[in-house]
Amino acid sequence: MTGIEAFLEILAKAGVSQLFGNPGTTELPLNDALARDPRFRYAFGLHEIPVVAMADGYAQASGHVGVANVHVTCGLGNAMGMLYNAHCAGTPLVLTAGQQDRRLRLGEPVLVGDLVGVARPWTKWAYEVERVEDIPTAVRRAIQTALTPPTGPVFLSLPVDVQMQEATFPDLYPPYVADHRVRPPVEALKRAAERLARAKNPAILAGSRVTASGGIAELVALAERLGATVFAEGTSSHGRLPMPVDHPLYAGILPLWSPDIHARLSPFDVLFAVGANVFRLYIHHEPECPLPATTALIHLDDDPWQIGKNVPVEVGLVGDPKTGLAELTELLQRHPTSETIAERVWQRTMTRTREEQALRDAVAGERHIRPMTPLTFMESLARVLPPDVAVVEEAITTHQNVFERLGALRDPEGFFAHRGWALGWGMGAAMGVKIAWPERPVLALIGDGAAMYGIQGLWTAAHHELAVTFVIANNSQYKILKVCGDVMNLPGLADPRCPGLDLTGPAIDFVGLAKSLGVEAERVDDPETLSERVKESLGDNRPRLFEVPIAG
Repeated sequence: MTGIEAFLEILAKAGVSQLFGNPGTTELPLNDALARDPRFRYAFGLHEIPVVAMADGYAQASGHVGVANVHVTCGLGNAMGMLYNAHCAGTPLVLTAGQQDRRLRLGEPVLVGDLVGVARPWTKWAYEVERVEDIPTAVRRAIQTALTPPTGPVFLSLPVDVQMQEATFPDLYPPYVADHRVRPPVEALKRAAERLARAKNPAILAGSRVTASGGIAELVALAERLGATVFAEGTSSHGRLPMPVDHPLYAGILPLWSPDIHARLSPFDVLFAVGANVFRLYIHHEPECPLPATTALIHLDDDPWQIGKNVPVEVGLVGDPKTGLAELTELLQRHPTSETIAERVWQRTMTRTREEQALRDAVAGERHIRPMTPLTFMESLARVLPPDVAVVEEAITTHQNVFERLGALRDPEGFFAHRGWALGWGMGAAMGVKIAWPERPVLALIGDGAAMYGIQGLWTAAHHELAVTFVIANNSQYKILKVCGDVMNLPGLADPRCPGLDLTGPAIDFVGLAKSLGVEAERVDDPETLSERVKESLGDNRPRLFEVPIAG
């Protein structure tokens, strides 16, 4: 058996059947082996950005490891933005690349480079396999490391001669991933439960690692037991939904800027953070610490690095979020239920009703404006989302969390947004989600700037007949930069002569681009038409793209 055949053998024993790739010369042994191995499907991308993003989306949706193969040095360089996203999201991803033949290395051959050094900053483990006999162990270790909490990407460099060398492998057994349902220490749980029971007005900050742990139901049970308002992480970390968005205790995401976070949390005497980054900020503001000094922090996480990283904790709980949430709820049942819990739930329900009505009134007041405002655009999509839809969002300044604020996402596990902010992720991630969930409709909501980083992915959607509905919110600018310019008090960015912010002269023709890559596309500028077209597309069996002009 060759080294690359041993590589595939371990993947198959691990239950991997889907690979993602863009090959070059040093990856050809893999493609050659796949031609003779019917156990695997190979999603072919034209650039490393959609390839790695596909593996990321697939891994997040399936809960299994995603495996992507990219080209040596330059290909790995192209993949680094998406590897950074996977690192920030904690995606269990095995990224591999071919390496130049070791017999040529001293002569500094074409495309040679320090692949491990390039990949190491954004991976849990990175290694170059130097002996063909080590391939089984290296692949097992890569999968085990990626899937063990805190989950995250790993990297393997595979020299081409190691891939092609033949050997006898006596150790072709599958990887073993230990049970990660580790409970936090009992005494720490008791302290946390007692502190939460004494809280006059507790709140919960729930992050994506709640969803990754399968702990949504447990989070809801704890929130209801406490009558606690639940916030999701701010836009800078808001990747998955931690609970049903129509639940009366769900208050949406935290604001983006520190003073706004401080004001939002000031009514609460205890903040219980679970599976969340406390806090991942974007632009410096005062106060530097967003948590009010009068608010105590309790933090449960399976990533010990996050606990007490930026803000002191009163109780830190290292353990599986799902398990820890269930244990805390059970302990709280031993404490008497306060009448104020029902009062908090009622107040939050009334607040939620008023907020949703105010949003609908705002949409009604803007519905006549053309080009469509972001609110009109988002509400037109929200009204036609089916219950089982999966939404992949990379429209940073357009989405305004309207789907959540309107309670339009029925399945909290079906929402994906990247946490690294390296652009180009959304198109590929949506295709990866579709491959993981072929029976579910998938909507990719993408900004025009982000789309141009991963537009090659449309060819893969057409090539593999992946029925993803791509909606491009086109405001012809990098709007996020203008927003940040206002925050940073940079008035020159508002000057029409300021370079690098507007996507005009010429305007980008997303319809023409999509058609050239084999995806049916049209431009839509009416809200009713948009609703009709997207509803039709979500029930279709082919990829389609809609370009929608959006008011700046």
